[in-house]
Amino acid sequence: MRVVRLFGIIAACIIAGVMTNVSSAWQQNATVVFSNIAAQAGINFKHDNGASPQKFMPETMGAGALIIDYDNDGWPDIFLVNGGSFVDSKVATAARHRLYHNNRNSTFTDVTAASGIGVSGFAMGGCSADYDNDGFPDLYVTGVTSNKLYRNNGKGGFIDFTANAGAGGAGVWSSSCAFGDIDNDGYVDLFVTNYVDFTVDNNKYCTAGGGVRTYCHPNVYHPLPSILYHNNGDGTFTDIAKEAGVYRTDGNGLGVVFGDYDNDGLTDIYVANDSVPNFLFHNKGKGVFEEVGFRAGVAVGAEGRPLAGMGTDMGDINGDGLLDIIVTNLDKETHSLFRNMGKGLFANVTFESGVGQATLPFVGFGTAFVDYDNDGDLDLAIATGDIIDNVKLFRDNTSYEQRNLLLQNDGSGRFHDVGPISGPGFALKKVSRTLAVGDLDNDGDLDILVGNNGQTADLLRNDGGNRSNALLIRTVGSKSNRDGIGARLKLTVNGKVLLRYVKAGSSYQGQNDLRVHFGLGSARMAERLEILWPSGSIDSLENVEANQILTISEGRGVTAKEPFRKN
Repeated sequence: MRVVRLFGIIAACIIAGVMTNVSSAWQQNATVVFSNIAAQAGINFKHDNGASPQKFMPETMGAGALIIDYDNDGWPDIFLVNGGSFVDSKVATAARHRLYHNNRNSTFTDVTAASGIGVSGFAMGGCSADYDNDGFPDLYVTGVTSNKLYRNNGKGGFIDFTANAGAGGAGVWSSSCAFGDIDNDGYVDLFVTNYVDFTVDNNKYCTAGGGVRTYCHPNVYHPLPSILYHNNGDGTFTDIAKEAGVYRTDGNGLGVVFGDYDNDGLTDIYVANDSVPNFLFHNKGKGVFEEVGFRAGVAVGAEGRPLAGMGTDMGDINGDGLLDIIVTNLDKETHSLFRNMGKGLFANVTFESGVGQATLPFVGFGTAFVDYDNDGDLDLAIATGDIIDNVKLFRDNTSYEQRNLLLQNDGSGRFHDVGPISGPGFALKKVSRTLAVGDLDNDGDLDILVGNNGQTADLLRNDGGNRSNALLIRTVGSKSNRDGIGARLKLTVNGKVLLRYVKAGSSYQGQNDLRVHFGLGSARMAERLEILWPSGSIDSLENVEANQILTISEGRGVTAKEPFRKN
């Protein structure tokens, strides 16, 4: 197996060299520049990882980041998740999360003090959805031994509703979370990935490179079963993992994403597991699942062995109407791209797509399919950074801090890294963990929020993406859940059909803007927009003009519209 893996890596390097000569055309076409505007925008958050000589594993794993419009004013806000310390009580009690309100002028105001969001232990990440259908997004925060559910009070703040809702977890280490309506009853349910049975009391001593103490590999701990909370419709949840068929004791869960990969109207669940096979839970109806990862071809890497799955997302990379899957892994493994072939089967196209060559040297965490240049094709953004903070002591060809990746799609599902020519935002080298995307300034192109471990967060403003046209769609359900989470949107533009889903939680420990973004290229109008709601109802629009934000309510059509903000 080691010989096969070595051969694969050598082959990848050769292919990468060949691809370098092909890349000039891509480089000439790059017109979008990303700049880190966090400081000037007022995002002054620095993540506390509590790094200590004891090398507690959670210290190197967190830095959640969410884009949420918590006050429903149409301007996405920012929530950043903090860690803390296992050895310093002062750091632990001071490690507050941060909620930043969007001032509508490319700046943000820290409103944490008035938000009602308190210290929630050593936290990891989070996700957000209007779980009680009252019109305001709620917030779930994952962590080590403690998860928190914050209910939006509709007045610009939150109430800790964890105990009332019965959604505090099982006193274990949780990583990512996502909301989705598993039984289409109009209320979103909640999946929480649990990692390993680390505790401060059972912290292991691990070494590498001549006895140097390092953060441990997860295989020195036992895996933990993840949680599936069913929404009872009365503000409370019930853990139904066993009844639903998703209770597994063999998964080191890190990332999770909901998506209807077989287009049967039922949302499925994909879980990225660290160093054990990934899970694909196929929804058989009525909220009951069957794990089909191996059968579908998405459980392991191309060599047939488990990889270090961390972040994940679903998206249609080649316009065939089927959701494909990306999973980020360690360096020397490459990240995995699985192309949906239909009939419940996927093909591993990691090297065929160019993703293997581009990601081979990098440790990947958060990831998102994102049309950053508004050409209608889904590109890939990936947060990177090693796990071992002192890796330089025994490996001189890598570093803890790494540059993030921006992979441009040529429209057929082939990718090339254009990060180095996409501005100073992608030249930064940090220990990046979470990556979230959204149009934070409502100007028609997607910006990127990055949570960095033990470092300041980055807000990468997209300059130039809106040279091409676009649409932003906000969905509001009636029979379906309030946010329309799980709705499938099909946009026909110039005869090409673009597919998008409303998702709440994905990437790694984070969440993107709930509004659905379509790049239209040079088209000034889309011929048709069709929304298939989780309830099964369909809304459609004809001749949709570009460059506007539309609110579409289930059964009512367009209920609000506004043009993009001019730069």
